[in-house]
Order: sequence, then structure tokens, then C-alpha cells
Amino acid sequence: MRVPLSWLKDYVDITLSPEELAYKLTMAGLEVAEIERIGAEWGRDKIFVGQIIEVKPHPNADRLTIAVVDYGAPEPIEVVTGAPNLKVGDRGQKVALALAGARLIDPYAPEKRYFKLKPSRIRGVLSPGMVCSEKELGISDNHETIIILPDDAPVGTPLVDYMGDVVLDIEVTANRPDCLSIIGIAREVAALTGAELRLPTIEYPEEGPPASELAAVEIADPDLCPRYVATLVMGVEVKPSPPWMQRRLMAAGMRPINNVVDVTNYVMLEMGQPIHAFDYDKLRQHKIIVRRAGDDRYFITLDGVERELNPDMLLIADAEGPVAIAGVMGGLESEVTESTRNVLIESANFNRVSIRRTSRALGLRTEASTRFEKGLDPHLPLQAARRTAQLIRELAGGAIAKGAVDVHSPLPPKREILFPLNELERLVGISYPKEQVVTILSRLGFECQDAGDNALKVTVPTHRGDVTQVADLVEEVARIAGYDQIPTEMISGAVPDQPFPEELHWENVAKNVLVACGLCEVKTYSLINEALLDKARVPLPELPLLKVSNPMTPEHVTLRPTLLPSLLLNLASNLRHEEGVQIFEIARVYLHREGDLPYERLTLGIAMAGEAFERNWFGQSRTLDFFDLKGALEALLERMGIRDYAFAPTEHPAFLPGQTAIVQVNGETVGAFGRIHPEVAEAFDLEEWKVYAAELDFEKLASYATSVREFKPVSRFPAVVQDIALVVDEEVPAEEVRRLIMEAGKPLVRSAVLFDVYRGKPIPPGKKSLAYSLTFQADDRTLTDEEVNRFRKRIIKHLKKKVGAVLRGQ
Repeated sequence: MRVPLSWLKDYVDITLSPEELAYKLTMAGLEVAEIERIGAEWGRDKIFVGQIIEVKPHPNADRLTIAVVDYGAPEPIEVVTGAPNLKVGDRGQKVALALAGARLIDPYAPEKRYFKLKPSRIRGVLSPGMVCSEKELGISDNHETIIILPDDAPVGTPLVDYMGDVVLDIEVTANRPDCLSIIGIAREVAALTGAELRLPTIEYPEEGPPASELAAVEIADPDLCPRYVATLVMGVEVKPSPPWMQRRLMAAGMRPINNVVDVTNYVMLEMGQPIHAFDYDKLRQHKIIVRRAGDDRYFITLDGVERELNPDMLLIADAEGPVAIAGVMGGLESEVTESTRNVLIESANFNRVSIRRTSRALGLRTEASTRFEKGLDPHLPLQAARRTAQLIRELAGGAIAKGAVDVHSPLPPKREILFPLNELERLVGISYPKEQVVTILSRLGFECQDAGDNALKVTVPTHRGDVTQVADLVEEVARIAGYDQIPTEMISGAVPDQPFPEELHWENVAKNVLVACGLCEVKTYSLINEALLDKARVPLPELPLLKVSNPMTPEHVTLRPTLLPSLLLNLASNLRHEEGVQIFEIARVYLHREGDLPYERLTLGIAMAGEAFERNWFGQSRTLDFFDLKGALEALLERMGIRDYAFAPTEHPAFLPGQTAIVQVNGETVGAFGRIHPEVAEAFDLEEWKVYAAELDFEKLASYATSVREFKPVSRFPAVVQDIALVVDEEVPAEEVRRLIMEAGKPLVRSAVLFDVYRGKPIPPGKKSLAYSLTFQADDRTLTDEEVNRFRKRIIKHLKKKVGAVLRGQ
């Protein structure tokens, strides 16, 4: 929310500096992200308010004129201009005059670029200054005409004193839609500083016929529109807004259009209630119907784009068809144009969830939808409609119809909360005098009555839908009184030393890594039955299974020797409700030991199937595959500090041949992973899915894990990058080739990255081409071509010896 201080001062006196005010607002929960100063580049001794004394023709150019400008100096100045809104014979206009040395924005540069104004001859006439457009001053992108200031602009005043402003960019949280308005921020400032809040007076003569005779409103879907207010102004003249309104809108981040549309935007920014203006004469049968889209499939919005609708979207329609998408954007056919003479003003309250869904479905987020989706005060529309009618009458003329068409469901009453003041000390740690509490809440718009027993009966204003309980009132008092007033107390007493088991540390690390990879942790039963082991085709240990002598159910007979059946059951259960599931478990499996208690081995199990992520407006999802599982395992191994690991193809009865691998650490096998065999998947009712799973001995993993990280200085000498393509037998793993490259290339080869695998002509059958990008670098010198080539030959020779690799093309 961009808040110009010049506008804010209409409602509350501000004696603090912008920095002090920003600090107070931020500490009260309204974070000021940026303080922008409009006019900070306008030199006080270079750019002034000037007045045209005379406009003379240019002796050498028909499209140029010479403007004689008084700017408070002893003598006026003559400047050359090509502005179409200054004509020969004009006099009296107030303009922005820049003298030589002024720092202005180049209006012809594609990007924002400043230049220093210098005296120059233009078609033979010396121009020691210039009259400025809005773009040259950085106010807007308009460069066609110069700025014409209001008649009351004081001649000779530095322009920064007259038009300069400070804008606070405030990050408003989702629970405070009331602060998406200038008045809402003014109310906060008044509460923080003790200044008086001044609200605009809404009074005007109602000269037209009753509004109910001119228009009809029907709410067909009151669950999506609790209230709709329509007022009318007849006989308006649509033209540009006055400069003061245009400047305020631009400072607040909105583009001026015309006086009627600008008033609707002005009231939305002022009061926080989105307003829309229809050309009354374009509404068929002068009727408004608020309804769902139903069979309407397409609609052209104000920006000229045809939007595809769905049946649940809320529309504003007339007697024959839609004229606006409720709470999002109006329609092209009923927009206000220069020919508009009669205006119907819409001020409504819409269902926040409906507006958010519509906005997201259309990919159309507007200032109006931003406010509606946060939930607005249902008591506000009538007041905002009257304010809009008042300003339109002032700026565009016309007669305001008597009354308003106000259709609504029963409006919610004001909420009352019994506020025991001892809750302040209980929740915040300090107590506040009752008088201070009443003062703070009253400044925020709450009504307070003494309820006895050190308590208040507080009536919550309708614009504060976020205040629902005593704790919310405590927060209001604490933030306005100042969080910095709450004393800081150190924790007393020594915290006992708690040694943390190494195994548990790595277990927590693994859980955090896997959750970060998108997996969810599950807990499954330790007891299963042998039928599940048969379904999963798990190779059973030679020693007998551990069975419970008195099982509670037939399904819980045997202590599991593997996590795989439990995870597949869990996966199948969750896939009945989700499009994609990724789960893991770190738990014990139980293995028989002759003459000893069972070995309870800590094991990591992973299972995943379905979509990789939820479908959303960015696009469709994709199906989880082998490399999603492999990537999660690599992330885990790296985070545990395990560097010497490898993957190698293998066979396992539970997994599909060709898509199964073992995990090796320091040459020791610690587990296996891959795609579950389709027959196994079918046995667990997973035949529709490609299921991937892994099972690793976590105790072995933890024994290789280390928190020690090795750091090496970055070489200050340049690296040499070369590509190498090798032809090897089909069964040679790419990882083995990479390892051999790194082994032969020590110490100059820093990395070897596989970037291409090719099979087909002219590569012989049973062979494949592997292409790697090699990075050569030394710590103490710049490598020569001779050194790099020598190591390259060494690598090729080593690969040929170990795996029979030959350089592609030889």
C-alpha cells in the first residue's frame, strides 16, 4: 500500500519525520518497506514554479514557440518549447521551469537515465532552460505535453516545495484489509501519535429522481454477494481529473484515466472499498443482476481481453448478459467514456473466497480483488458509494439521485468482548492503567464501557474483523503502547547439559533433508504377517522370522525384517486420496540372532508414486521417476558428509530388472533402490502406478557420516574447460568412467560432468558414447596447452586400459 504523506495529512496531523513515522508504524505491525521521496532530484535552486507571461512564435520553426516565463527572479526567462498545449498568445499558465544545471530524466532514453540541462540554441534561438513535462520530472510517462499547474501555484517557489511528496510503501498483512486505505493508515497514525483523526464529511444535495425509480438490483446468489449498493449521478461531463487528484493517484501507484473513473479509484484508496462506475445508458433495462456465470463462457474485460469463465464465477449482469466480473474487473461494453452522461455507481461486498478463486483462475489480480479477497466490512459500501457520488458531482457535475438502491442480507452486528484487564499482565508481562487502555482502544475505533471487576466491555468496530477474542485486544493495546515498552528479562537458572546421541543426530538430519526434498514422514506398525513378505518378494533371512506367541490379530504376527511391505501398504492407502505421494520412514527392523536378543537394525525406507507436485496455475505436474528417488538419496548422502559413494546396477526380486541399483559407501553395500516390479505393485493394489522405493541400512550410513567439512582455497588462476567423447561397452557405468577420469586426471582435473549419452550410428551395436565436460585448473599457475593435452592423453590411456574406452571418432 503506497501512502503519500500529503494525502495522509488530510486526515491526521503529522509532526514526525518520515523516518520516525515509518519506525512507529513498523513497530506497530505495519511494516514500511520503503520511503520514496517524489522530487528528491529536483534542485531547489534549479526547478521552480513559473508563470507564462507571453508565448511568442519561433522565428525559424512553425512547431516551436518561445515562452516568456516569470519564476520570481528580477527578469523573466525565455525558453524554447514544442509543447502542443502552449500556443502563441497564451499567458497566465503556471508551469514547471527548469534552469541550466537542473538534473532531469531523458524522455527519449529506453531506460531511466538522467541528464544535466545545459543552455542550447534551438533553431537559432538560445534557450537557457525549459518548461518540463511529467516524464522529465519522473512523475509519469507523459511526454507529449508540459505540466500545467493549478492557478494557485505560488510563482517562484521551488517545485519540490510545491509538488514534492514522501510516499510510504507499507506491507499490509492479510488480516488487516482496513489498512489498505489512506483512512485506515490515518487511524493507526492517530492512535500512535495521539493526533485527532479527521474523516471526510459526506454531504450533498440529492436533486435527481429516487434511485429506486432509475435502477433495479437483484442478488441471485446472496451467498456470494451479501450486499450491493447502487447510486446514480445524472448529467455528468467526463473529462480529465484536476491535477491534485491525478498527482495523488500517481503517487499511490495508479494511472489517471478520467474524472469519473479516477474518483472510483480515489475512493477505493481513501476508504478501502472498491468502487465501479457503469455507463448507466449502456445497462439494458437499467437493471443489475448479481449471479453466477452459469452458461456464460466468455467475457471481454476493460483491458480488451476475452476471458474464459467457469460456472461458479460471480458476475454482474444486466437484463441481457454480463457487464462485469464481480470484484475483479469491469466489462468493455459498459465502461465510462467521454460520451457518458449518466453513471451508475457500484459499491458492494463480495464473498472473499469466491473473489480469490476467480482472480486466480483468470490470472487477473487487481487492486479491487486484492481488497475483496481479504474480507471487507459489509457496513462500508453505502458510505463509500455516497463519497463517490459526492466527488463525481464536484468534479464532473450532474445531479445525484435521491437515496440509493441497497440490497443486502442481514448485516452482522458489532461484536462485543468482555475484556478482563488482568489478561494484559498474564499475556504480555506488564500491566497498563485502565485509562491508557481505554484511550488506545478508543483511538482505534473501539467503544469501551466499564464492566466492573477490573474489566471492560469492548465493542469492536465493523472494519476490524480480525479482532475476535481477548488476546486480540491485548495485542492492540501492546502494539500501540509500544512493544519496546515491554521489559526484557533474562532466563534464570542454568540449563542442564544434555548430551545428544550421535545416531539420533543423523536421524534428525536425514528427516530434515528428506522433508526438504518433498517427502512426508510416516510411522507404520512393526508387526506384519508373512503373506505381506511373500507379496513383496522380499528375500527372507536364513534365520527364522521373529513371531509373536499371542498375536492380537492375524495381520500382526511377525516382527518385520524389512520396511518395504509396510511402506507399500501405506502408499496404496494414501494414493486413494492423493495424485502423488512421497513417504519415508526411519524405523527398526528385527533380525534373528542365534543365542542372543534380536538385532534391531535402524533402517531407512522410502516409497513414492504419482505426480511430483500438485497441479497449479503454473502448469501441469509430471510423474515421479527413478531420478526423483535417486536425487533424494544423493541429497541425503551429501548432507551427511558422505563423499565416497556410488550407485551400481543390480537385481532384486522386489524390483524391476534394469531399473534397480545398489548404494555403496566406501565399497560397502548399504542398501538398494529402484522401481517396484509391476507384479509386486499389483499385489499391493498399485497396478496403476509406477512405484519407486528404497531401503538402506541407516546404521551403516550413520557410521560413515561426518560433520567435518573440508574447505579448499579457490584458485586465482583461470580454468581450462574441454569436452571429451568416449565410446565404451554398453554395460560400463557412466559413473565408473567419471571416477576413472578423476583418478587419472589428478591433481589438475577439478570436475568431470556428463552432458551427453548417445547410442546409434555410427556407434557400433553394444557400445555407447559418453561425453564429459572436463575442468582443468592448478592452484599455483596458469595451465599451458601442453600440460592440458598431456593430462588429456593420460586420461584416455587410463580409460582404455581399465574399461576399453576409445576416443569417439578414432
